Amino acid sequence: MTSHLDISDASMAVSDAAGTPAELHADAAWQDDVRQGVRHVRDLASLPLSPGERAAAQGAAANHKVRIPKAYLDLIDWNDPADPIRAQVIPSPEELEEAEGELDDPIADHDFSPVPRLTHRHADRVLLFPTYQCAVYCRFCFRKESLTAIGRGYTREALEPALAYIAGHPEIREVILTGGDPLSLPDKALAEIFARIEAIAHVRLLRIHTRVPVALPSRITSGLVAALQGRLMVTVVTHFNHAREITDATEAACRTMRQAGFVLLNQSVLLKGVNDTVEVMEELCRELMYRLGVKPYYLHHGDLARGMAHRRTTIAQGQALAEALRARLSGICNPIYVLDLPEGGGKVPLGPCYVEAQDGESWRMRGLDGEVRTYTEIVGT
Repeated sequence: MTSHLDISDASMAVSDAAGTPAELHADAAWQDDVRQGVRHVRDLASLPLSPGERAAAQGAAANHKVRIPKAYLDLIDWNDPADPIRAQVIPSPEELEEAEGELDDPIADHDFSPVPRLTHRHADRVLLFPTYQCAVYCRFCFRKESLTAIGRGYTREALEPALAYIAGHPEIREVILTGGDPLSLPDKALAEIFARIEAIAHVRLLRIHTRVPVALPSRITSGLVAALQGRLMVTVVTHFNHAREITDATEAACRTMRQAGFVLLNQSVLLKGVNDTVEVMEELCRELMYRLGVKPYYLHHGDLARGMAHRRTTIAQGQALAEALRARLSGICNPIYVLDLPEGGGKVPLGPCYVEAQDGESWRMRGLDGEVRTYTEIVGT
C-alpha cells in the first residue's frame, strides 16, 4: 500500500473504491468535494481575489502547502476581507514574515521521536503519524514545516517500527493518531491501522485528531465509522475554530460519530482576528456542545510556528477571554485555555486563578461575580 491512498490526492478513491452502491455514492460525495476545491497553488487563480491578493497568496502558498475542499471554500464570504474562514486557509503574505524566536518544531515532536512516525513525550500515550498529508492545510498549523517538507502518505512498511515500539512498551495505554490528518486516509487503511493497534493488548484507547469533520464532513461515512469500531475506546478530537464552521453537514457528521459510540471533543486555536472575542468563542462553545454534542476540550494559545505572529494574541488577552467564558458558560461548555510549551514541556493551563490570598487554613477567593470571599478549610485529622 502506497501514499496514493491519501484522500488529499482525490484520485485514490477511484482505484480503491469497493462496496455497496450506497457506500460508493457516499464516497463519491467527498471525492468530488476534494476534486472541486483548491488542491494546488495554481487553483488559487480561480478564486475571487484581486490581482494583488492572488499574487501574494501564491507567494505564500509556494512556501507552505495549500489545499481546501469545496465545502469549506464555500463557507467564505469573499466580500469580507476579514472573513474568519478565509483567514484560516487562504495564504497570506504575512506568513512570510518570521519573528525572532519562532520555531520549525514548536512543541519538539522530533526531539521525542524514538522511531520514525512516532512521538513519545508522555509516559502513557504516544502520537502516531500514519500520514503527513491533510484534506485541508490550515495557514496557522504548528506542523506546517514538517508537512511541507515531508509530504509522505501512508504505507504499511512505514508504520512498522512505530507499531513495534508501541507493542514493546506496556506503559502505553493511549495511541493518538495525528499527522497530517488520519481521516484523510481511506477506510481500508484506517481499518488496517485500527486492527494493528487493537491487537496490542495494553493499548486501551485510540484518539484521533482531525480537521476532516470541519472541512470535509462528507468524508464521515458509514465505511469510515466501521473501520474504527472494535475493542478500543475511540475518541475523536475535532478542530472547530469558529461557529461559522458549524453547518448542517458538520452536524450530520458528528451525529454519525456519536451514534457509533465515539467520544467527541474539540480543540480550538486562539487566533487573532478569527475567534479572539468573547462573543465569538461563546457562540462556538455553545454550538459545539448543544448542537453537535462535542465537548469543548482545549483552547490552545497560538504555538510559535514560523510566520504566525500576526495570528497570535497575548497570553493576558487569552486569560481575560477564558475568565469571561467561565462566567458566561456552563462547565461542560468551557474549554481549558492551555499553552503547549516548547522543548516538549507539555500543555499547561493558562486559565485565571481565583485565589487572592491564603493564610494557613484561611483562603481569600474571588468568585465568578467578582466578589472576594473568605473560605476556611475544615479537614479531619
